[in-house]
Amino acid sequence: MVHLASVPNDKATKTPLVKGMENLNIEPNDQEDEVTASVYGSRFAAESLPLHEMPEREMPKEVAYRMIKDDLSLDGNPMLNLASFVTTYMEEEVEKLMAEALPKNFIDYEEYPQTADIQNRCVSMIARMFNAPTQSDDDNAMGTSTVGSSEAIMLGTLAMKKRWQNKRKAAGKDYSKPNIVMNSAVQVCWEKAARYFEVEERYVFCTEDRYVIDPEEAVKLVDENTIGICAIIGTTYTGEYEDVKAINDLLIEKKIDCPIHVDAASGGFVAPFVVPELPWDFRLEKVISINVSGHKYGLVYPGVGWIVWRSPEYLPKELVFNINYLGADQASFTLNFSKGASQVIGQYYQMIRLGKHGYRSIMMNLTRTADYLAANLENLGFLIMSKGGGKGLPLVAFRLDPKAKHHYDEFAVAHHLRERGWVVPAYTMAPHSEKLKLMRVVVREDFSRSRCDTLINDIKLSLDTLKEMDAETVKQHTTHVKHHSTASGKSKHNHPHYKNEKHSLQGKHGKTHAIC
Repeated sequence: MVHLASVPNDKATKTPLVKGMENLNIEPNDQEDEVTASVYGSRFAAESLPLHEMPEREMPKEVAYRMIKDDLSLDGNPMLNLASFVTTYMEEEVEKLMAEALPKNFIDYEEYPQTADIQNRCVSMIARMFNAPTQSDDDNAMGTSTVGSSEAIMLGTLAMKKRWQNKRKAAGKDYSKPNIVMNSAVQVCWEKAARYFEVEERYVFCTEDRYVIDPEEAVKLVDENTIGICAIIGTTYTGEYEDVKAINDLLIEKKIDCPIHVDAASGGFVAPFVVPELPWDFRLEKVISINVSGHKYGLVYPGVGWIVWRSPEYLPKELVFNINYLGADQASFTLNFSKGASQVIGQYYQMIRLGKHGYRSIMMNLTRTADYLAANLENLGFLIMSKGGGKGLPLVAFRLDPKAKHHYDEFAVAHHLRERGWVVPAYTMAPHSEKLKLMRVVVREDFSRSRCDTLINDIKLSLDTLKEMDAETVKQHTTHVKHHSTASGKSKHNHPHYKNEKHSLQGKHGKTHAIC
């Protein structure tokens, strides 16, 4: 997801950080050395980095590198960011391959035919991992790489909408009011897809003890205008797998012609290796398309996603453009045209380097670590909201026990952990259960048992510190951290015109969108 940036006006760019500094002149003159024996002896070290307008003159490459590197040092450590599913570790060999592929524009199939073929190999491997039908000569699953699951979801929504419209047109019926059924805990890209492509959102709302879609409620919301049902394999809040089979079976039992798209952004590379017996994919006849993020448990740096359709029947022809680009005929269904080849090559490396056994070993280790963390947190008095034992993603969602009547909440605990470098987010749950607060730790490949023990110890220290503080001090500290120490407090890029919107789930209900 890319943030919408507001361009500051001229007055804002000239306003000093501290009032009264407007006329102070300590800038170096043009006679001083641009480069000396040290980067910090150059005149650039005594100047502010350009913020709003491109400078007139060049900067030596060593200075530009060091200045930007120093600026980025204020970011957090990705390995301590336990909010994110995104991969933070890859082997040196694949990093070299990906760096060598940086100049390649993936869309140029004629110039880079091997890269294009590598994408096709990945699509085939992923489709088979999802049990796409391949036995018959007539079976021909389709798929493509995307920038991430957000683009894949956009493509999946477009395909469902266009197929539904075509059927309505052929029957001489109105096709102006499409809708889609989904859980209110969906990632925000589903809200965007519905809004951008003018599809009505129909939500199955969570409750205080159910955080996944209710199959019967979902099917009840289906009518002749429903383009499909979204089911999630690995919700972002609690990591649970929604019961895709129950939805599938109800649709068949009631003879309802409605497809299912499975959002397996997080679970698509986990469930096949940890719970291979779980039926959620193309083994179910109503499942017509599946998306997955390669940059999550697919173990590739961001951003790369994948989407697979059961057959060409579910990807209407008019959405696919047969184009001749730089001398090569190609079929294209994408929202992005030019894009780098590095992540696709990284995905292929991981799949042939690790194989099924390697992925299985990693995912089982992560599951064990998540269960270990959950057990420790439970002994510390937290209530565990996620499923253990491989029944969900390798993450731990937890909250304070309300019966303990703490004078601090989950946000206060999260703020104290931030002081130790950990990013362990606190959220309010999805609509109709938004009174619930929770925290979430995503267990990624580089989250070892040793690092887990360090986190547990820091959580214990945070709880001990908060217990010693009175309620007013906790409130003041939380407010201070929110406004001065976190990105949300320091953010200045949002234009006031877009604040306080009321069209999204967050705007309507105060839902906090869990980080992916």
